[in-house]
Amino acid sequence: MLPRLVDRFLTVSRYSADVLAAPPARTAVVYGGADPARFRPDPAVGRDGVLFVGRFTPHKGLDRLLRAVPDGAALTCAGTFGHDARPPENGYPDRLRRLAAACAGPVTFAEAVGDDDLAALYRRARVFVLPSVSESCYGHRVAVSELLGLSLLEAMASGTPVVASRVGGVPEIVADGETGYLVEPGDVAGLRQRLEDLLGDRRRAERMGRAARESVVARFTWDACAQRCLAAYAGLATTGAA
Repeated sequence: MLPRLVDRFLTVSRYSADVLAAPPARTAVVYGGADPARFRPDPAVGRDGVLFVGRFTPHKGLDRLLRAVPDGAALTCAGTFGHDARPPENGYPDRLRRLAAACAGPVTFAEAVGDDDLAALYRRARVFVLPSVSESCYGHRVAVSELLGLSLLEAMASGTPVVASRVGGVPEIVADGETGYLVEPGDVAGLRQRLEDLLGDRRRAERMGRAARESVVARFTWDACAQRCLAAYAGLATTGAA
């Protein structure tokens, strides 16, 4: 007779466990991670401007960031267009280009970049932003925005402070006021204020960047992720399940 199997749920955040309605007694949060050897600060490299990494799609809130970026600040957007095939979302690239043209500072759409170039972008940025929204610019509710936010962990590992929307699993990895700032989703004025805080105060940005890297090294490496997985499997084994 085969041993009775006991379901076990491994989720990337407490938020994702809630979304899945996973039973707490049989759920382990393992979190994703970043490679701190690949994503690392370089004191010899100067930092400047704002960085966004992600898909150019409405739920990522890049349109809010383009409206919030302070005058004169450079913004680099690394990602890809073409994820939304139906109207009105398929007009999003044109919306972003119009907003970029109205910015008072330079905006670069880097689109897809290679692994080495991506790591270099993180370590050159003064601040990284994840402006995901709970309601898109087209008035559509976003049921699940960010289960965790791996780009945040990569930026933090690079010693870059972050400004991120308070959505999904993001508050589980960003310590507001310590490793970066959290703002309400869609709050353009709040986003602009936090960007100005970090762009205008180098010491604050450097302090938060150091704290951000320390947080990743302590809790959010892939080794730590593997150890959490192994601990969950070991706990399952002690129950007599296979």
